[in-house]
Amino acid sequence: MNVELRHLRYFIAVAEELHFGRAAQRLNISQPPLSQQIQQLEQEIGAQLFTRTNRSVQITPAGALFLQDARAILLQVEQAARRAARVHSGQEGELRIGFTSSAPFTGLVSDALYQFRQRWPEVHIQMQENNTRQQLAPLHDDRLDLGVMRNTPLPSDLQHRVLLREPLCAVVHWAHPLADAESISIQALANEPFVFFDPQGGTALYGEILALLHRYQIKPFITQEVGEAMTILGLVATGLGVSILPASFRRARLADVVWIPLQENDAISEVWLVWSATREPTAQMTNMMSLMLQNAEN
Repeated sequence: MNVELRHLRYFIAVAEELHFGRAAQRLNISQPPLSQQIQQLEQEIGAQLFTRTNRSVQITPAGALFLQDARAILLQVEQAARRAARVHSGQEGELRIGFTSSAPFTGLVSDALYQFRQRWPEVHIQMQENNTRQQLAPLHDDRLDLGVMRNTPLPSDLQHRVLLREPLCAVVHWAHPLADAESISIQALANEPFVFFDPQGGTALYGEILALLHRYQIKPFITQEVGEAMTILGLVATGLGVSILPASFRRARLADVVWIPLQENDAISEVWLVWSATREPTAQMTNMMSLMLQNAEN
């Protein structure tokens, strides 16, 4: 069966006008081709849609049913076209973002998410919490559109922009002897029991902070290894040890934890925005990237 959308439009015009001349004028075509198109449509579907006399045109029962379906089909096509255009322009669709546990505590990321939701409320944002290592394969396989992670070696098919360089801070219990210090050297933590990341956890902060300690010839005495930064904070709050974490985690506001700036200039951590270098970014990706990068510049 070869029924085209133009056949449906021609049929609907005749069915609504019940007059081939007026329908042809409405469609801006001549009457003979319109009559031929309706006859071809009837032959194609195997049903008479109109009864015609020299004075009138009447729709048949089959035609009345076909009219309902034809209107529904054209409406569905129009809606599909509008949705496709809105998805293409970034007004609808989906955006899949991977993020580390620290990302929600980073103001520029949370602000960008809020701004995006206000501007494009019909785009579904799917957030997936994964550590840095766990985001790399989904970004490579197009199962994630964007990744927000800590600095880490990237495969050649991924590219990044730095969103934030933030200080690393010592984290101690409120009753710790260092708790009243305005700032400390990292050497002050050399003999302290550390609550630290599990090396198998995949977080980039593990290698980043350990490298910082090693640069200052500090081999940390690690007494507890856990998977998440919030667990580290919880254990520090109980007095089980000290730790080092990015300053953005201060937004967690644990009453028993004190944050002390480190004096070393290289005690910093970078937050990256990462995406595939081999795929064309969607409008949704471009819009979110623009917001995050604008916030990073401000």
